[in-house]
Amino acid sequence: MQIAYAIIALGLIGLLFGLLLSIAARVFAVKTDPRVDAVKDILPGANCGACGYAGCVNFAAAVVKGEVAANACIPGGEETTRAIAEELGLEVTDSEPLIATVFCIGDNEHAADLFIYDGVEDCEVAGRFNGGFKACGYGCLGLGNCVRVCPFEAIEIGSHGLPIVDPDACTGCGLCVEACPRDLIQTLPRRSGQGHLVLCSSQDRGKTVSKACSVGCIGCRACVKECPQEAIEMDDKLAVIDIDKCDDCGRCVPVCPPGTIYPRTALPIMPGAIEQNKEKAEAVSSEKGT
Repeated sequence: MQIAYAIIALGLIGLLFGLLLSIAARVFAVKTDPRVDAVKDILPGANCGACGYAGCVNFAAAVVKGEVAANACIPGGEETTRAIAEELGLEVTDSEPLIATVFCIGDNEHAADLFIYDGVEDCEVAGRFNGGFKACGYGCLGLGNCVRVCPFEAIEIGSHGLPIVDPDACTGCGLCVEACPRDLIQTLPRRSGQGHLVLCSSQDRGKTVSKACSVGCIGCRACVKECPQEAIEMDDKLAVIDIDKCDDCGRCVPVCPPGTIYPRTALPIMPGAIEQNKEKAEAVSSEKGT
């Protein structure tokens, strides 16, 4: 009988605690807006942080509260923006699709190394070791910081030692931009690849650049003089092309001695592309000379 009484007592205590927990759950329950869950379900769910919030749930809550625009989810793009706007009854504001672009073509074949680096596979760490192992102090070290932060697997280090951006997988979230310690990556408007680019970031003098990298901008200003649209200007010792002014005439390509200028429709994402670009530039130059 004592065992039976004990079992009954424990059962009653369990029921009592269950009742108290149920009452406490109702009293102290945090009321959630169902719209937050609806917006969260629309989002890609990458939790990449490109919107400035810790995760998709936090971003969804901020959108519902009106603290951030619906188009702030860069990976989601226009489709996600429209879906959120429709769910919340907001006015649609289109956002321009972006894509990451690496402003360095100093690969293993064309850029010199000062020494063999056998340390931590981290660009920032390697850069602190005597300024990095590349002869160019501005060049890509190719140790994959950008690769590791990309939640969409849109970047990989190619066999030539430089990052390759997959244009189909890249969402333009900008995490790789923040991860690059040498500021070699920019997110640019896609615009079907409009415009040409000077794929170099060096601010060294021409002679110094030539010794360190055979495809770096030497600041000769030949492209500036050749451009009929005045779309190219010098940023100190580096030529920079304004893609909004560039009409893709291509006249800057053959006059660039090191072959640093590329049309955005044919960025050098594969090993051997640099030679192909030089051959095309020489062919154009020969045709103009005849």
